[in-house]
Amino acid sequence: MRPMPLEPNSRRVAIGSRLRAARQAQQLTIDEVARVTGLTKGFLSRVERDMTSPSVSSLITLCDVLSISVGSLFEAPDVQFVPAGTGPRVNLGGVDTEERLLSARGESKVQVIRSVIQPGGHGGDELYAVAAEVDVLHVLSGTMQVRFSDQDWELGPGDSLTFNGHEPHSWRAVGDAGAEVIWVLAPALWSA
Repeated sequence: MRPMPLEPNSRRVAIGSRLRAARQAQQLTIDEVARVTGLTKGFLSRVERDMTSPSVSSLITLCDVLSISVGSLFEAPDVQFVPAGTGPRVNLGGVDTEERLLSARGESKVQVIRSVIQPGGHGGDELYAVAAEVDVLHVLSGTMQVRFSDQDWELGPGDSLTFNGHEPHSWRAVGDAGAEVIWVLAPALWSA
C-alpha cells in the first residue's frame, strides 16, 4: 500500500503582528528597518498587517535585523486556558474562604486567585505579608475592609486596591452577603 501525503493545515499563519511587536520592542521605526534591510516602507507596512507575504530571503533579513528567529514567528502562541470552576483550590490562610487559582499552575510572573468569602470571613486577626512585590485586590461583589498598620480601606463592588505585598495587612468581608474578590500577585507566590 502506498502512503498518502498529509493534507496541509488550512490554518493561516499571520506573522505580521509578531514582526511588528519585535520591531517595536527594539524601538525601531519602519523607516529605520527599511533603511537597514533595503526593503520599502510600504512593503514592510503590508507585511506587518499581513496583507502580503515576504519571500524567504526577505523574511530572513527581517529576522536578522530584529534579532528574532524565523521559527519563532510560526510557533503556536503560549495560551493556557483554565475553565470556570476547575482551578485548583489554594489556601492563603483565609478563614471561611474558598480560594481557587485562576492563572496557569506553572506561571511564575503573576498569580490570579478568586476568593469567595463567607460573611465575616477574614485574613486573620494579625497583620501578615506575602512574598509578592505587587498585590492587587479587586472586589467583584460584597464589601471588603483591608487593614494596614496605619490605615483601613473599605472597598465595594468594582473597587480595586494595589499595594506592596510585603506591607503587613489583613482583610475582612463586611456585611451579611460575604464577598467575592480577585487577588493578583506578582511575582507568583508558588508555581507547580
